[in-house]
Amino acid sequence: MTGNIYNNQDANIRKTWAFMAVFFVVVIFLGWFFSYLFGNQLILYVAVIFAVVMNFFSYWYSDKIVLKMHKAYPASRKEHFDLWTITENLSIAGGLPMPKLYVIDEPAPNAFATGRDKEHAVVAVTTGLLSTLDKSELEGVVAHELAHIGNKDMLLSTIVVVMVGFITLLSDFFLRSMIWGGGRNNDRGGGQVGLVLLVVGVVLAILAPFVGLLIQMAISRKREFLADASGALLTRYPEGLANALKKISGSATQMRTANHATAHLFISSPFRAGNAKFINKLFLTHPPLEERVGALLGTKNDNRE
Repeated sequence: MTGNIYNNQDANIRKTWAFMAVFFVVVIFLGWFFSYLFGNQLILYVAVIFAVVMNFFSYWYSDKIVLKMHKAYPASRKEHFDLWTITENLSIAGGLPMPKLYVIDEPAPNAFATGRDKEHAVVAVTTGLLSTLDKSELEGVVAHELAHIGNKDMLLSTIVVVMVGFITLLSDFFLRSMIWGGGRNNDRGGGQVGLVLLVVGVVLAILAPFVGLLIQMAISRKREFLADASGALLTRYPEGLANALKKISGSATQMRTANHATAHLFISSPFRAGNAKFINKLFLTHPPLEERVGALLGTKNDNRE
């Protein structure tokens, strides 16, 4: 298991840079496509600038954006003593710098890790998590989040938030442009070619947000299993995390700030399964609770990829 974890750390770094490179190429391609469709070369130049800016912005500021989205505030040792000392002790045990701690004023129990690297990491927990879990369960959750930091997968997951959001905005902009009469370029290849380009453009714009959600789902499901295993190794008490997952998933309270852009970051989906709308069920970003608990307690064979 340990060797597999180290291999995944290197793989997560490669995935991060590969994802940023692919995003860069895709945005430029879309910029070229839109510039051809609208007959305006300026769109391509804007796309190149945006691709560069978004990669830079995502790397340096995506964690701050996520914290703002959920109205998180810094935790203090005095007010959140158990959280602080547990994180401090587990960080020492895991050979990691202690991350910054943030609290989200939400009654629903949940937590996530963010940041661009272990020296600039953040662990955020809800007030509901602090009031619901006992000490061993809180240790399990914190260890899980520290595992994300140690496994070097949090940057990729955080960058996805910004980039998927950008893709959604781009698609929305394109669809609105088509509604208001954009894309009717009669001087480029005739009416039939223009109609084909129009149809392709609309299809791309509609599918783009769904592709982003599928990326979120794939990244989250794999990384959650690895973080569960790594967290259990850190605490040497998998029952703590297993019990915490049961309490978190069993909560009937949905986070007020829950949204699809950041759902994959949390240890458990911020959308309550029992009250989930169809779209929430379609794009679940976390593995089933039974599989995660079963893997932690050794009741099922872990034959996942």
